[in-house]
Amino acid sequence: MLPFVKLQGAGNDYIAIDGRNKDYDWNQLSIDMSKPAFGVGSDGIVVVFESDKSDIRMRIYNPDGSEAEISGNGIRLFTKFIIDEEIFIPKKDSIQIETGDGIKTVYPKIVKNKVISSRVEMGIPNFIPSKIPINVPNMNDSDNPKFSLKVLDFNLEITCLSVGNPHAVCIMDENVDNFPLVEVGTLVEKHEYFPNRINFEIVNIISREKIRARIFERGAGETLSSGTGSTASASASRYNGLVDDEVEVILDGGSLNISWDKKGMAMLEGPSVEVFKGVWSN
Repeated sequence: MLPFVKLQGAGNDYIAIDGRNKDYDWNQLSIDMSKPAFGVGSDGIVVVFESDKSDIRMRIYNPDGSEAEISGNGIRLFTKFIIDEEIFIPKKDSIQIETGDGIKTVYPKIVKNKVISSRVEMGIPNFIPSKIPINVPNMNDSDNPKFSLKVLDFNLEITCLSVGNPHAVCIMDENVDNFPLVEVGTLVEKHEYFPNRINFEIVNIISREKIRARIFERGAGETLSSGTGSTASASASRYNGLVDDEVEVILDGGSLNISWDKKGMAMLEGPSVEVFKGVWSN
């Protein structure tokens, strides 16, 4: 019997579990629990572990069982879970969380002992090809990670970057709502240029303060939102000189806000909502 909490942030839903002192095949558990109808249904699971490097450790697993380095929405929901369930009681205004992408600082907003939203330091976006990583013929680390990718009948002009995990962002004039994201994203994710597979975002620029994005997540497929996907979409738009330093990202599941400090640190802010609690008995 395994207690869990299902949470969502702008439509991106995760199952949160206290994994301390528990022995599970977390990869298989994520596959089983994430299935619609047959499981709980989710974009993956976030699991709590003790850390000897920070306040607490988060591991995150995709619906296909693969482990992700980081999830912007996942870490915000993880933060709500550990505070609301009193697994960790913060003594200051921030929490240090160990992830597969290093230690992240999260600033929760707490009302009546419950987290309603969080702001996350997502790191400085990395546009160095080998660090993303991408293997594009004749592209060196000194090159701009922008190129045309032919998929089906589409010539995709993409900008690649890492925000702790790899992303390919296509900024387009065509309305993203009319684009066959699942069909194209399935092929982009596993393209030979991307040795670790890649997340794929399509973006419309609405103004210098607002963009519209749809997101195809590596290991999950199209999702209603994504924290890293939103950060990557806004960061690629900024890299190309199309937006300012505070951007609202409009997603199918809601909106997230991205900003950058003077050092180039990307900050993600958005809501954290509990959907329900349950017990997994399989």
